[in-house]
Amino acid sequence: MSVNSTRRVILGAALAGATFLGSFLPAAAQETIKVGILHSLSGTMAISETTLKDVMLMLIEEQNKKGGLLGKKLEAVVVDPASNWPLFAEKARELIAKDKVSAVFGCWTSVSRKSVLPVFKELNSILFYPVQYEGEESERNVFYTGAAPNQQAIPAVDYLAKEEKVQRWVLAGTDYVYPRTTNKILEAYLKSKGVASEDIMINYTPFGHSDWQTIVSDIKKFGSAGKKTAVVSTINGDANVPFYKELGNQGIKATDIPVVAFSVGEEELAGIDTKPLLGHLAAWNYFQSIKTPENDAFIKQWQAFTKNPKRVTNDPMEAHVIGFAMWVKAVEKAKSTDPDKVIEALPGIEAPNLTGGISKMLPNHHITKPVFIGEIKPDGQFDVVWKTQGLVPGDAWSKELDGSKDLIGDWVEKKCGNFNVKTGKCGGA
Repeated sequence: MSVNSTRRVILGAALAGATFLGSFLPAAAQETIKVGILHSLSGTMAISETTLKDVMLMLIEEQNKKGGLLGKKLEAVVVDPASNWPLFAEKARELIAKDKVSAVFGCWTSVSRKSVLPVFKELNSILFYPVQYEGEESERNVFYTGAAPNQQAIPAVDYLAKEEKVQRWVLAGTDYVYPRTTNKILEAYLKSKGVASEDIMINYTPFGHSDWQTIVSDIKKFGSAGKKTAVVSTINGDANVPFYKELGNQGIKATDIPVVAFSVGEEELAGIDTKPLLGHLAAWNYFQSIKTPENDAFIKQWQAFTKNPKRVTNDPMEAHVIGFAMWVKAVEKAKSTDPDKVIEALPGIEAPNLTGGISKMLPNHHITKPVFIGEIKPDGQFDVVWKTQGLVPGDAWSKELDGSKDLIGDWVEKKCGNFNVKTGKCGGA
C-alpha cells in the first residue's frame, strides 16, 4: 500500500470515528424533555383555549431559564385539535406515541377530555386538565387542576340563595357532558334545599349557538312570577357573546335576573362590549383583580411575555401554573419523567396559587382551591363580592347524586378512582 493510500485509510477511519462519535455527542447534548400542549387554536373553543397554549409556552420558557428539568431543556410540542372532539384523541395519540412527550397539558371541554381518556390509559401517559368540570371522575392518568362542582357550582348556588335571596333557577348550558352533569348535580342539590320542580328551568343549546331571542324571552317570562330568579350558566365558548348581548337587548339587568357563569372569565370579556354584562357574576377560583404579590408578579410576567400590556389573565391559566409547578416538583422528586414514577410522586405535592394560598394535590388527583364570586365591572375585570374562608378540597364524586355519594377517589392507599366506602370495594360495586 502506498503512503498516500495509507494516509487515506487513516484519514477515512478518523473521519468515520468522528462521525460515529458525533452521532452520539450532539444528540446527548440536544436531548430535551418534551411537553405536550393540547388546546384548540381554531374553532368555537379557540376564544378560551389559545391563551392556555400561550401560558404553557411562557411557563416552559421560564423553567428553561432556571436550567430546565433534570439537567435537560424542556421542549413544547403544540398541536391544534381545532374544537373537534374526535381529533383531540388523534392529536393526543400523536403527542404520546410519535412525539414522545413526558406529559400533556390540555383540553377545555369535558367532551374533549372524555375523548382523550382512553388514549392516556392505553399509552400510560399523564394529562393535566385545567378547567372546571362536572366531577364524577378520578382517573389514574389525569390530574384535575380545575374546579370540581363543590369548588365552584355548589358555592355559587349557595351564594345566590343566601345573598341574593334567589328562589327560581334557570340552569342554562351548552349541550354536552359538563353542563348536563353539573345541572343534574345542581338540580338534586336545589331540591334537597326545598326548591320545587316548577321553580327550576333547564335549557341546553349547541356549541356556537347564536340565536338567543326566544330562549332569553323564555327566561324573562320565567323570571316574572314574583320570585327572585337567577341564571346559572354553563354556556361555553363563543356562544356567550350573543347570549349576554340578547339579555341587554331585552332589558334584563343583573339587578332583575342575575347570571352567574362558570365559563366566562377575563379572556372571554376582553374586547367585547361589557355594558350588557355589568353586575352579572362569575364563580371561579382566581380573578386577575385579586391583589397579591404572587398575582402582581404573574400578570407582569404574562404581559411582558406576550408583549401586550392589555393581555388579561384568568382562572384556567392559574390552573396550568399550579399544575405545571406540581409536575416539575414531582419529576424532581421522582428523579425521572417516567409516568408511573411521576403519578406516584404527585399526590401530596404542594405549589403556591396566585391568590395567596398553597394548593395541594390530593389522593383523588384533584387539588385544594379557594372559591371566589366576582361581579363584572366596566373594564371587563371582576370585583370579588364573596370568597371562602380557606381552600376547599376538590371532591371527585358528588355527594348530591345517589350513584356517587358513597364513592371516593384514592390513588394512594386504595389505588382506585371509584372506591365504595360502604361496600369496601373498588369499581363502585
